[in-house]
Amino acid sequence: MRNYTNPPKIPYAPTETELYPETDGKPMAVSDMHRRILTRIIQTLENHFTQRPEVYVSGDILMYYVEEQPQKVVSPDVLVTFGIGQKPRLTYKVWEEGKVPDFAMEMSSKTTYRKDLGEKMELYASLGIRDYVLYDAEGLYLPTPLMGFTLVDGSYVEMSSNTAGGLYSEALGLEFRLRDMDCGIYDPVSEAWLQTPTEAAEARAENAEAEAAQLREQLARLQARSR
Repeated sequence: MRNYTNPPKIPYAPTETELYPETDGKPMAVSDMHRRILTRIIQTLENHFTQRPEVYVSGDILMYYVEEQPQKVVSPDVLVTFGIGQKPRLTYKVWEEGKVPDFAMEMSSKTTYRKDLGEKMELYASLGIRDYVLYDAEGLYLPTPLMGFTLVDGSYVEMSSNTAGGLYSEALGLEFRLRDMDCGIYDPVSEAWLQTPTEAAEARAENAEAEAAQLREQLARLQARSR
């Protein structure tokens, strides 16, 4: 006879969210300056790829890289993946996406630069992330404020600076350059600096105002000649 007053205990099965949490409880950046720069870089890349719906840009998202091993997790400051779409994600599970990011970037600081140049670099190389860029906003911790590495035969090889001092990411088709000691992103195809949506809107407004002023000046000249 079954005992319904003391039923057997069923092992607890964690939910998907509990097994793969959306946050590790750590802050997005170590300082307001790092947060500002990081946000601008992500927004700049999102704006650049906005017309390419297959390109996913994110940052500070937990990336789980081994199924059923939630301890195998890392959170790149910036990541870009081609071919998986721009849909919003709570976490990045490599086995569901079908690939690792093509590009990763870290904002190095006093507390992270050793890990960025060591443990994370080894992990990203072993995962097969094609290009890896590091930026030291304070210019104190990395050998140079801006460093880049590209994957060759399973290991990272340091990128060489071009004549303009930029590091070219073949994965993105873009250059990372120091710009007034800030990190700027340059498009060598359009020969222009990339902008955030706000910066692009401000530039359009300025151009429109300049064109309007030019038209007013031309009209004034025509009116003066007709008198």
